[in-house]
Amino acid sequence: MEIKPFEMHVAEDVLDDLGHRLSNTRWPDEIPDTGWDYGSNLKYMMELVEYWRTDFNWRAQEKLINSFDHFMVDVEGQAIHFMHERGTGPNPMPLILTHGWPGSFFEMHKIIPLLADPASHGGDPKDSFDVVAPSLPGYGFSGRPTRRGVQIQKVADYWASFMTQGLGYERFGAQGGDLGAGVTARLGSEYAQNLIGIHLTSVNRPSPYLGPEARALSEAEKAHLNQRDNWQQTEGGYAHMHRTKPQTLAYGLNDSPAGLAAWIAEKYRTWSDCHGDLESRFTKDELLTTITIYWITKTINSSTRMYFENQNHSWDLNLGESIHIPTAMAVFPQEISHPPREWAERSYSNLQSWTEMPRGGHFAALEEPELLAEDIRAFFRPLRSR
Repeated sequence: MEIKPFEMHVAEDVLDDLGHRLSNTRWPDEIPDTGWDYGSNLKYMMELVEYWRTDFNWRAQEKLINSFDHFMVDVEGQAIHFMHERGTGPNPMPLILTHGWPGSFFEMHKIIPLLADPASHGGDPKDSFDVVAPSLPGYGFSGRPTRRGVQIQKVADYWASFMTQGLGYERFGAQGGDLGAGVTARLGSEYAQNLIGIHLTSVNRPSPYLGPEARALSEAEKAHLNQRDNWQQTEGGYAHMHRTKPQTLAYGLNDSPAGLAAWIAEKYRTWSDCHGDLESRFTKDELLTTITIYWITKTINSSTRMYFENQNHSWDLNLGESIHIPTAMAVFPQEISHPPREWAERSYSNLQSWTEMPRGGHFAALEEPELLAEDIRAFFRPLRSR
């Protein structure tokens, strides 16, 4: 399995085309004084797009991204891009971090130094990791799948293959949230012999079986199901579109950078611990770097298509099944779903760590990298000797 160094450089004509499209945005109307009630706020989006057009410096962000070590590998005909930062310490542990939607590998740029070189950030060098942060297939600089069925199960197969055969890590840890939590859970289920432990920031897959033979739900679990159902009614429209008709959505988002920005920025506001002030948690540069990655790689369609693949090739645990390897859960208060511990224990029978975080949301690695990094270090610390 050949691994090749990779450096990102976007052609100037791609950036020129982006600027032209931004200059010619055809804005929609908006009912006055409605804020974000109907979705992405017109005033803010006009401000963000103008900044993107006039002040955002992609070359500076490109330089930041290229300050990390990037590689490409072909796994079963699927091109996978990943960052790989070797740990600075006596015995770094291999750790793969998997992002979700609408994130990207860039989501990990703050946490990677904290994990790879903890001594330079107030930590113990014995807690260092060799950090691998790939782009999901169809995201970022990974190749866009050209066949059906590339869902979280297949991604877990890719990860296990290139981590063991490509990078030579016989055993490794895994961490993820959102779609990345599903990939991480699958690794723990199907590749337990290779996994030291798994760390999650969301429990969204696999779903425990809740038929009549299952044990009775606790009051907290009932409340969780109600919260999840309410969320689907009020916030789940995007996911329903992704799961059912992603191709239809793609024509607009792949053609209009303003439309793409509105689709993504609203999620960063709604799913983060920003209390309605988006830029209290993320700078415009951080938001636009993620959005620009989707734009220049033309991956909004292939990224949302993974929802369709997961819907049509679902993976669930059956009654009596669970994932047995050591598991940790970091619960951020503004994460999309807030399951109680007993809900997680239905799927993860060896849940060793459950941390209720004081702040943070869906984009934990970008939003609260220090809190997340310390929880990852603490969980894996006693597992290193095993």
